Amino acid sequence: MATFIMLMNLTDEGIKGIKDAAARRAEAEKILGQLGGEIKASYMTMGSFDRVIVVDFPDGNGMAKFAIALGSRGFARSTTLRAFDTDEAAAIIAGAP
Repeated sequence: MATFIMLMNLTDEGIKGIKDAAARRAEAEKILGQLGGEIKASYMTMGSFDRVIVVDFPDGNGMAKFAIALGSRGFARSTTLRAFDTDEAAAIIAGAP
């Protein structure tokens, strides 16, 4: 599984409907499961981003579909990062010419 970090900010619509966040999260988890993904961690944050979510997917295509699905609902905008754990990073570094 590949790990991705989603840095999310609520839109005006998202902040207006903040009381519905639990229902939106349940919908997101359902979509995530349909695409073969899994939430590893989710945090409400203070600072430049409103939420940080760590997810695992079999590949980048599933992650891209998930980001599009969330964004199309209009409640949040996201920036997605591919994350590499220590072992993955070591293998990448070892394989560099």
